[in-house]
Amino acid sequence: LLIFSPICDIEVPERLSSSYEQLKCYHLVERCVHVPAREGSEEEILLVHSSEHLEVAKSTQTMNEEELKRVSENYDAFFFHPTTYRCARLAVGATLQLVDAVMSGKGRNGIALVRPPGHHSQRNAANGFCLFNNVAIAAEYAKLKYGLERILIVDWDVHHGQGTQYIFEEDPSVLYFSWHRYEHQEFWPSLKESDYDAVGLGKGKGFNINLPWNKVGMENSDYLAAFFHVLLPVAFEFDPELVIVSSGYDSGIGDPEGQMNATPEVFAHLTHFLMQLANGKLCVILEGGYHLKSLAESVCMTVKTLLGDPVPQITGEMAPCLSAVESIQNVRAAHKPYWKWLTYEDTSFLQNLSTKSHLLKKANSNPSTEHDSKITNSNETVKVERFLELHMKNILVPVPPIKTATTDSTGLAHLLPVAVHLVKEMDETEIKALVSDFYADLVKDDKTLLSLGSMLAILDKILKKEVRNGIAASPTPAVSAAVALRHSVRFGFQRVLCISVGDMQIIPNTEDGKVLIIHICEKGQSGKTSFTFVLKSFLLLLKGAEGNDFFSAVLGFILPVAYSYQPNLTVIAVGPNRNLEISGISLLFALLQGLAESRIFAVIKDTEVKLMQSVAKALVGASPPHFGVYVPPTQEKVNKIKTLRDQFQQEWKMLQCSGKLSGFI
Repeated sequence: LLIFSPICDIEVPERLSSSYEQLKCYHLVERCVHVPAREGSEEEILLVHSSEHLEVAKSTQTMNEEELKRVSENYDAFFFHPTTYRCARLAVGATLQLVDAVMSGKGRNGIALVRPPGHHSQRNAANGFCLFNNVAIAAEYAKLKYGLERILIVDWDVHHGQGTQYIFEEDPSVLYFSWHRYEHQEFWPSLKESDYDAVGLGKGKGFNINLPWNKVGMENSDYLAAFFHVLLPVAFEFDPELVIVSSGYDSGIGDPEGQMNATPEVFAHLTHFLMQLANGKLCVILEGGYHLKSLAESVCMTVKTLLGDPVPQITGEMAPCLSAVESIQNVRAAHKPYWKWLTYEDTSFLQNLSTKSHLLKKANSNPSTEHDSKITNSNETVKVERFLELHMKNILVPVPPIKTATTDSTGLAHLLPVAVHLVKEMDETEIKALVSDFYADLVKDDKTLLSLGSMLAILDKILKKEVRNGIAASPTPAVSAAVALRHSVRFGFQRVLCISVGDMQIIPNTEDGKVLIIHICEKGQSGKTSFTFVLKSFLLLLKGAEGNDFFSAVLGFILPVAYSYQPNLTVIAVGPNRNLEISGISLLFALLQGLAESRIFAVIKDTEVKLMQSVAKALVGASPPHFGVYVPPTQEKVNKIKTLRDQFQQEWKMLQCSGKLSGFI
C-alpha cells in the first residue's frame, strides 16, 4: 500500500500467507482439491456493480500516487494502489471458481482465501477495504448460472456487511444474516440500518437479519446462542440450495478491530452447523481478520471441519452474556412477522439496558493517547499469540484412525456404506464374564446377552479413541443403551449424553450427574408424544415432537442443553415405535457430532435397516437427507418447549436466549 493509507496498515498480504503456512503446518493443504484462481470478468462484476464503479476502478491502474490519493478520498476507508483493480478481479474470479467447483460436484464444500475482501462494497462505491463485493457477485452468479432460487449468506465478520445488505435488501431469493460489533451505532460503519430492526425492504422483508453486538468481549457461547436461537431455525425454514459465508475472522480473539474473545474452535462448530444445510454445499469466502495468529488458526479450524475432521471440544463457560441475550431477543421480535418458526414464540423487544449505561461511562472517560493504545495493542498481540499456542495444543486431539465402525453380527454390514469399518465381536465367554460381573441386573436373557458382544466391541473402540463413532444393531436397544452408558462411566467418562428415540425405558443406574438422558417417545403418561429428561434426580415430560416440531425441539431445547452439558460421549438409541422420521433422526446424528470431539455411538433396533443405512451415512460424513417442506410447529408444542426453557435455563444457560430472562437478576 502507498504511504497515504495508514488506516490500511492491518490489511496486509501476510493475512493470506500466514493462513496458508498454518494450513501447511497442519497438513491440510495436501488434503484439499486445488482450484486455480482466475480474474473475474467485467460481465461478472456488472452482475452487482454499476458500469461507473467498474470504470473508475479500471482507471486507477495507470494513475500516479497523487491521482490515486484523490480518487481514494471519494470513499470511506478505501485506498487504491495501481494493482488493486487486478487483485480485486482475482478475488472475484477465485470466489466464482469455488462456486463452480461446489455446484458442479468437484468438491462438496471449500474455502477461498482472497484479498481484498468484499462485503462493504456497494453497487456504486468501494468501502472499508472492499472494491468488489465477492460474495454478492457469487450469489448473483449462482442464481444466473445454476438457476438457484434460495441462497443463504452468513456474515460472521465483526463488521456489518452493509454493502451486501444494500444489494439484496429487496431480494427474497437471498437470505442475508450478519452479526457485527455495533455498540449502539458507535462502531464503524455506524449506520442506523445495521441495527436489528433493518429487516429488508418490499419483497425482501424478513430476508435481512442483523444481529448487533452492543459490547466487545463476546465469547463462544454468545456466537453459539445466536446460531441456536436465530440463524439455524430460520435457515432450516428458508431451506437454501447454497450457503456462502462472508468469513471474517476479526470476530475472533485478539483481533484489534473486533476485540472479541471467541476462540478459533468456535468457527469449527459454526462451520459444522452450516454443513447440514443445502445438501452440504458450502462456500467459505475470506473477509476480515487482522490478528495473524488468530486468523490463521481460525482458518485452519474451518478447513479441518470442511474436510470432515472431528469438531474440537468447545471451551469457555456455556452461558451467553446479558447483552447477547438482549440482541437475540430483539432480532426474534423484529422477525416474528416474517418467519413461521417464530409464530408462537413469546417475543418482545428489550431496551438493551445492560450496555446503554456503559456508553455513558465511555463518554465521560479520558481516552488514551494514540501512542498508549499502540503499545497496548502490541503487548496484547504477543499475549494472544502465546495464549493461542497453548490453547491449540490443548484442544487439538489426535484424529482416530477409523471414522465409523460396526460389526457384522446381524449380517447387515454389507448394506451399510463402504466406509464403515468392521470390528471383531467380543468372545462369548468374555461377554458372559463381563455381564455377570457388572451388568447382571440389566441383562435378563441370552439373546440380549449375546448381542452385547457386538455392541461392546464397537463401544470399546470409541472409548479408547481408536474409532470416532460407531453403529450397533440390537434386538433390545433399551438394554444395550443402559449397558453402554454404565460401561462408559465405568471406563472413566464423566459426562455422557444419551438421546433415546421410541418406546423404551433406559435406566443405567450410574453415579449421579454422569449421565443425561433425553427421551423422545411416542407415548407419555397421557398417551401422546413426549420428551423425558433425566439428570441426577429430576424427571420432566414434554408432549410433542412430530414432523417439523423436531426443529423447535432440537434447536430450541436439545442442542442448547447438550452444549451446556458438554458431554465426553453421545449415545443415541432408537427403539420401537419411533415417532421421528428417518431424515430427522439422521439430522440429529449430524448436528450432535459437534459435541464430544464427534464421539457418537448409535444403538438401533435390529429391524430398522433403512434407518441404519441413513445413520451410517451421517456418521461417515455424508450430508443429511432433505427434510422436506417446512411445516411450522403447533402452538401447543412451542408452549411446552418454552415452559421447559423457562424451567431449566438457570441450570442449562444456553437456553437463556429465548423465553424469560430469569437467569439474569
